[in-house]
Amino acid sequence: MEAVNYQIPALKSLGAGRAMTIIGAVSLAAVAFLFWLIYFRPAAGHSSAVVAALPAVNASLNALSAVLLVSGYVAVRRRQYARHIAFMLGAVGSSALFFVSYVVYHSFQGDTKFLATGVVRPVYFFVLISHIVLSVVVVPMILTSLWLSLSGRLRAHKRVSRWTLPIWLYVSVTGVLIFAMLKLFNAPPGV
Repeated sequence: MEAVNYQIPALKSLGAGRAMTIIGAVSLAAVAFLFWLIYFRPAAGHSSAVVAALPAVNASLNALSAVLLVSGYVAVRRRQYARHIAFMLGAVGSSALFFVSYVVYHSFQGDTKFLATGVVRPVYFFVLISHIVLSVVVVPMILTSLWLSLSGRLRAHKRVSRWTLPIWLYVSVTGVLIFAMLKLFNAPPGV
């Protein structure tokens, strides 16, 4: 078994109540900001090749997060704790980059409408709605898992992460699926 100690003393001394208050506030602020950005703020309307490429970048970051999550899970099951930590920090980094790219894209383009009809429409909206709901739920779970691990509360980290991992993985995979469905079914006829 490999000995690993990646505790941050300031996080270790932070009480659980205060940590949960900070995590809750950050999570709520992020969700409120995205809700405002997508549904209330008019899009800037500026389009460029860079902005047009961001949905593919976002899907790639989601796919990378999924791969890192699975790799981190495999590493921890093999008791390769240093690798587990590296993979999980990579997944956090990939998800953070996704958030930034997502904000930039929606600042310029606004909301993307799903144009397809037929059987695929309710399937798309089931995937989209479950993705959105679980992404709201998983943000504080990710931050809590991260805080618990970096503060040395490993038993609690393990308990929370058992729930965080599958939800985070679902959100990452469905993010890629949503992109693919938009590309496939929103394409103009004949393309």
